[in-house]
Amino acid sequence: MELEEKIDQYFSLQKEIHEAFGYQEDYRVIPMDDARDVKWWFLTDEKSGKLYYGYTELTEEIALEGNEFYSSEIYTQRHLPKWVYRTNQYTLVCNDTHADLNVFLTIFPNDKELKDEKLKASVTENWGF
Repeated sequence: MELEEKIDQYFSLQKEIHEAFGYQEDYRVIPMDDARDVKWWFLTDEKSGKLYYGYTELTEEIALEGNEFYSSEIYTQRHLPKWVYRTNQYTLVCNDTHADLNVFLTIFPNDKELKDEKLKASVTENWGF
C-alpha cells in the first residue's frame, strides 16, 4: 500500500470511529488513545467528574496505596456538546491528563467499567483530587 492510500485510510477510519461514538470534532483536534486493555475504569460523573483506570486488577490494597492506577479529569471544553460517548461495547472519554497539556479521546471497554461501589469509594476517598 502506498503512502497516499495509507493517509486516506487513516483519515477515513478516524472519521468512521468518531461517527460510531457520535463524536464531532469542533475547534480542537484531540488524538485518540486506546485503553481497551485496561483491567478496570470508572467515572465519578460524566459531566465534570474524575476518571480512574488501571492495568492491574484493583484490590483494596491497591486502592489504599494508589500507585498502580491513573487518575485524570474529564476534559470539559465548551466547544463539545458532551464529554463522554457511550456505545454498546465501548466508551469514549475526553480525558485531560493534566500532564504536558495532553488531552485524549480515550476508548475504554464497557465490560471493564468498575461496578464495585466499595472499591470505587476506596479509590476516590484516598486519591480523589
